[in-house]
Amino acid sequence: MGFREKRMDRKLVFTNGCFDVFHYGHLHILREAAKLGNLVVGINSDKSIRKLKGDGRPIFPLKYRQQIISSLFFVDTVRSFNEETPLNLISRIKPDILVKGGDYEIESIVGYEFVTKNGGQVITIPLIKDLSSTNILEKLEKL
Repeated sequence: MGFREKRMDRKLVFTNGCFDVFHYGHLHILREAAKLGNLVVGINSDKSIRKLKGDGRPIFPLKYRQQIISSLFFVDTVRSFNEETPLNLISRIKPDILVKGGDYEIESIVGYEFVTKNGGQVITIPLIKDLSSTNILEKLEKL
């Protein structure tokens, strides 16, 4: 089944992330994004995360991260990508709505130009204060 066949009456929504250390902040953004339509989640591959975050990452390999995200009942599809950004995946999927966390300026979100040029919209969802993978890892190091 393709992306557009699923619940045709709903918009196609895309978001992405590493989801390296999955936490409530991730859950919050994914759940809010899913309220907007059929949710496709892009996940950085292990290689992509190493390029972005260094050799000590990812903490969990792609196959585990994919299983965690795909087990959420409100996630319709999960796709991984090897590049540092999901632009190629966004171009293939052609989402109606692109969603990211509120720590991004809308115009700087990867895929903003593509999505808006094709009639879609880009939305940010407010983050939960002090809840990030980096903060969690820093706290664990102090234990």
